[in-house]
Amino acid sequence: MESTNSNNEVAHKFRFFKAYKDGRVEIFYNTQKVPPSTDSVTGVQSKDVIISSEPAVSARIFLPKIHDPTQKFPVLFYIHGGGFCFESAFSPIFHKHLTSLAAEANAIAVSVEYGLFPDRPIPACYDDTWAALKWVQSHSTRSGPDPWMNLYADLDRVFLCGDSGGANMCNNLAVRVGSVGLPGVKVAGMVMVHPFFGGLAVDDEMWLYMCPENGGVQDRRLRPPAEDLAKLGCERVLIFFAEKDHLREVGQWYCDELKKSEWGGSVEVVEHEDEFHEFHLLSEPEGDNALDLIKRFGSFINQN
Repeated sequence: MESTNSNNEVAHKFRFFKAYKDGRVEIFYNTQKVPPSTDSVTGVQSKDVIISSEPAVSARIFLPKIHDPTQKFPVLFYIHGGGFCFESAFSPIFHKHLTSLAAEANAIAVSVEYGLFPDRPIPACYDDTWAALKWVQSHSTRSGPDPWMNLYADLDRVFLCGDSGGANMCNNLAVRVGSVGLPGVKVAGMVMVHPFFGGLAVDDEMWLYMCPENGGVQDRRLRPPAEDLAKLGCERVLIFFAEKDHLREVGQWYCDELKKSEWGGSVEVVEHEDEFHEFHLLSEPEGDNALDLIKRFGSFINQN
């Protein structure tokens, strides 16, 4: 007689993980981590800071090469993607990407390490990134906890930046800034790379599963309504699309809704033809389109 192991019965299977009937969750992707360092080519330095111990929130800060000790740099507040359940600000992929962005934009980058499902279900990520943005704000009087931020950060030029799910969190932060304010900080713009706002049933179901207290497929964090978009606390938005991205259509929906809303800011769109979701991180990080993305990212930050 064959025995069955009920502990291995799968209750749900999604794009990035499967959940067993006994409550265990198996993430399909392993995330590596690398230490901070100084990049020998660009001179960008990095270090890690603790933002909160309970819950655990931290960040990796990237400082471009200093030519003038009195210079103040714009701040890229970066939120990595990874389906709300994997990847890290400390992974080789994002360490390299943020080094490139800090060098190209000549900006300080604050790359946030936020809580991931299943250890910390959604909405932990939204709360953690807000806590990290408040940490940035704590340097507005030049007496915050981090000397790099006190000395070099220009908090009148803060940009909310993120890819995929990270771009979704950027929108949430921008709405929050526009709603409750962030004294001492001016969010000058937002950069969204291949943004995630649900759209496909499989992605909607996965997000709803990771967020037990959700409002259904019209949850305002998943599908921001017009009244939220009207509150966006910045004046400029840059959205990157990849032509063959499975999120391309819903990204266009967000772009169109933002333009139709009463927000009143400017939206710039860059599309890379014949490319897939996150191509610049995963498949062709050294390709012409990936280099173009970095360059356009930097030029948006440094527009007058």
